[in-house]
This record gives sequence, structure tokens and C-alpha cells, in this order.
Amino acid sequence: MRRNFRKAATSLLLIVLVALGARLAFAWNQARQIPAEVLRTVPFQTETGHIAYSLAAGKGYSSPFERDTGPTAWLAPVYPLLIAGLFKLFGTYTRASFFAAVFLNILFSSAASVPIFYAAKRVAGVGVASLAAWLWALFINAIMMPFEWIWDTSLSALLAATILWATLELAESRRWRDWCGYGLLWGVALMSNPALASLFPLLLGWLGFRARCQGRWQLAKPAFAAALALLCCVPWTVRNYVVFHRFIPLRSNFGFELYVGNNENYDERRRTLPAAITYDREVLRYLRMGETAFMDEEKRKALQFIATHPRVELELTAKRFLDFWMGSPEPLEKFRETGSLLIRGILLGSFLTSVGALLGVAVLFFRRNAYAFPLAAFPVAFPLLYYLMHASLRYRHPIDPMVLLLTAIAAAAVFRRLFPHRAAAVDPIVARPER
Repeated sequence: MRRNFRKAATSLLLIVLVALGARLAFAWNQARQIPAEVLRTVPFQTETGHIAYSLAAGKGYSSPFERDTGPTAWLAPVYPLLIAGLFKLFGTYTRASFFAAVFLNILFSSAASVPIFYAAKRVAGVGVASLAAWLWALFINAIMMPFEWIWDTSLSALLAATILWATLELAESRRWRDWCGYGLLWGVALMSNPALASLFPLLLGWLGFRARCQGRWQLAKPAFAAALALLCCVPWTVRNYVVFHRFIPLRSNFGFELYVGNNENYDERRRTLPAAITYDREVLRYLRMGETAFMDEEKRKALQFIATHPRVELELTAKRFLDFWMGSPEPLEKFRETGSLLIRGILLGSFLTSVGALLGVAVLFFRRNAYAFPLAAFPVAFPLLYYLMHASLRYRHPIDPMVLLLTAIAAAAVFRRLFPHRAAAVDPIVARPER
């Protein structure tokens, strides 16, 4: 009986199927409560949906708002192109397109269980690998995200987890083919979610350093992978230069995002985050000024606010830190005030996994685990940009697979501490991770 249970608990196929079932069940339950006319349009009323509409309508990569505003580089192109393809297949702004997009997100999210499992197995053994994959399969944030956001969020989580797995595997590889695949993987990731670029030099640098420590220092292969990743971005960058007459490597909306989190709408008396920017007002300004001038103006105003309100910026940074990791800038108040079990579960899960990730990083460095640096890079480096601009639980989601992996490592360490004999009997591999 125990052997059968262990076999089921460590079955990656079962974990993926459970992850898929949980996400499909949540989507089905939520869709039943929402009118069909809402599902057809509202989920696509974002920059992603509007750009996808323009592509499907033959207007090119343009118009991040509902109106025709001309060419844009507001978002990297991979995910809007996927949604535009769904519009071509299932109709623009249809219920079928919405369900197709949700199912695609669910596939991305469920598939992330695979790289999580194999990355964790290399770091800490099959027991931790299974726990990390199960946590991802049943993590409430991961279950709801594919339905709640028709965005690159679930795809980014899959890409980030795959990048970690590939990085750990590449540390032991000398084959040019593997480095070529690594560069292409990074190229797709950068063209899907440019925020992942903060991890690019860190992971490549770690691979080079590790090779040097093993007595096989070589610059050619990491340089080749980096060049290949950047080469994937060249057509998009050239297109942006031709259209906007300036160097825009991946996205153009930095100025706007910076202004959203740092603007004159901040209420000093209530100590609240800056109020939401009036959508219609900003669209009108965007229409009048054009994308590049609009972004320049937003960036100028944001930097001026930051320079003239240093104390306020410290407060806002602290709130953005809480918003990123807890899902709310005031998580305790939100937890007490809400009557929704789902929201309370999200807040509690976010808190526990944030603490778990911190403990997991500490465990890895304390034990001098060979893979401590690349794992720690995700929760340390990735959020820095959001601390500066504005944050939400959705922005954290691309690194949630690694957060849960670190949580599994922390949980295993606590279990071994409390029950050393049982831990050794249950999973002796945990104490001897692959090197």
C-alpha cells in the first residue's frame, strides 16, 4: 500500500493530469456564473485583446486601445499573435475564442509541472520534486490565473520554469546543440515577456562561472547562446526602429508603467497607492500625441515625481513590495474585510509561499547547494522592476513555479529537522541532490 502511494505521489503524469483537471474545473465553474455576452468581449478588453483584434482584422500590429491608434510596440509580439490566431480560427470576440484562449492558458500552466519537477529533482531529489510539482498543480493562484487573465501570464510561468530547468541541465552539458536550444528558448521568452530579461545575464553568467570552477572555462558557448537569443529579437527591433524611428528593443511602455505607480494622484493623507489613471483621458492624450511622445511625457512626469517625493517613494516601494508578494498592498486589512474564501485563500497562499521561498533560499545557501544562485535569482532579481513601477499578484506569477519549488525545499528541510529518521526512510535522495 505504501509502495503504491509513493508511486502515485511521484507520478509526473498524475500530477499533470490533476493540474489540468483543477484548472478546467475552476474555469468551468466560473464560466457558468458569467453571461455569455460578457465572456465574448470583456476578457479581451486589454492591450493584448485589442492588438490581437487589429492583427486579425488585417490592420497590423497596432492599436493597444479600443480605437485605431496606429502601430504600437506596447507589448512583445508572441502572445498577441497567438490570440490573433485564435480569433482567425474561432472568430473575433466570440465565446469560442475566449474558451480557446483559456484552454491554451490552462495547457501552458499545467505543462509547467514538468520543468518544475525535473529542476527540483536535480536540486534536491525526487521527493522535493514531487512536492514542488504537486504544490504547483494545486496552488490556487495557478489554478485561477489561466481563466482570469487572457495575457501572457501562464505562458511566462511555463517559460520561466523551463528556463530554470534548462539552465540546471546545461550546467552539465558541453554540446553545442544544447546551447543553441538554450539561446532559442531565451529568444522566445524575451519576445513573450521582456521582464524575464533581468534574469538573462545572471543565469548566463552563472553558467560561465560554473564552467570555470569545473576547469572548463569557455566563453564561446555562453556568448553564442546570448547572441542567438538577441538575434531572435532583431526582426522585432528593426520593425520598431522603422516604424518609430528610435531604438525600442522589446517594449515601448516603460514610461507609462512607471507613471502609473508614481504620479501626482498619490493621496498623502490616506497613504494610498496612486489612484488609477483615467483611461479615457490617457487614451485621448495617446491619440493626440502618438505613442513615442506619450511615453516620453509619462516618463518625464514619473521621474519628476520620484525626484521631488523621496519619502513618498520609500512608502510606495514598501507597498509595491507587499502588493507583489502578498497580492495586496494592505494584506491584513484585505484579509479581514473580504468575505470571499477565494480571496482569503489567495492572500494566505501568497503569504505562506513567500515565506517558504525565503526559507528555501536560506536552506540552499546554508547547505552550499550547487544550484542556490540560479534559484535565488528568480525571487531576488525578477521583482526589482515592479518595486519601482507598480505591482500586482499577476506580475509575480511568472516566478511562482520557482517560489513553490523553494517552498518545497523549505518544507522538506523542516520535515527532516523534525523527523530525521522518517525523512531518510521516505526519501534518501533528498539529502544527496544531484550535482
